[in-house]
Amino acid sequence: MLSLLAQVQPPTQGPLENLFETVTTVFSRGDTLAHPGALIESLQAMSVVWAIVFLIVGVLCMLSGYKFYRAVTVLLALAVGMFAGYYLGKKINAEYIVAGCLGLLFAVCCFPLLKYAVAALGGLAGAFLGANLWSSIAHLLGTAGTATAKHYWVGALIGLILCGMLAFILWKLSIVLFTSVGGATIAVLGGMALVLNFQPWRQTVTDSLSAHAITIPLLVFIPALIALIFQEAQHDDTDGKPADA
Repeated sequence: MLSLLAQVQPPTQGPLENLFETVTTVFSRGDTLAHPGALIESLQAMSVVWAIVFLIVGVLCMLSGYKFYRAVTVLLALAVGMFAGYYLGKKINAEYIVAGCLGLLFAVCCFPLLKYAVAALGGLAGAFLGANLWSSIAHLLGTAGTATAKHYWVGALIGLILCGMLAFILWKLSIVLFTSVGGATIAVLGGMALVLNFQPWRQTVTDSLSAHAITIPLLVFIPALIALIFQEAQHDDTDGKPADA
């Protein structure tokens, strides 16, 4: 075990810079899961510490996201605001200031606008699902689907509209959806980054994940579906309200 830890690739950036650069690069395109080469290259830069944090937080979100949906909603809004702010702030060389301000703004707005925050996060989860499903299925078609994959924004738009409206019709399902999808995505990316940090396994894992564009989407969507079913079954005997509602 000690010999494996000794072969972990040390981060070349500071902890915060390492995290922000990796996440903004990974999510710089909507169908990021369907492009394993670029995704793996970005995840290799993530430090072991952040990879473990992602893995733990993602699993907790998958298992208990609905039960603590208020905290999860605020934290996800904070994260979205901070990473979006970092990306925008780089253009004016004030990335951390803009990240902090925008993250704080998004988190505070969740309290009086919780229902709309859930709808927004549900819509983002739907857009993420739609974009990656569209692109990965198009790649399954081979050469004929390459051009179609470039229009992944169509799938993202469909997912955004359907899942965004779902929050106003089926409140519980919308919460379970975005906590399951978000948790599975975070957990799988963290797990991949952790494994890729170990030199003896890196090439084998890279070859396996790069075998086809649909490989990584399946690694995310299957756990997300399992988490959705688990969370739904876990609260079948309740009155439809989360534990902290």
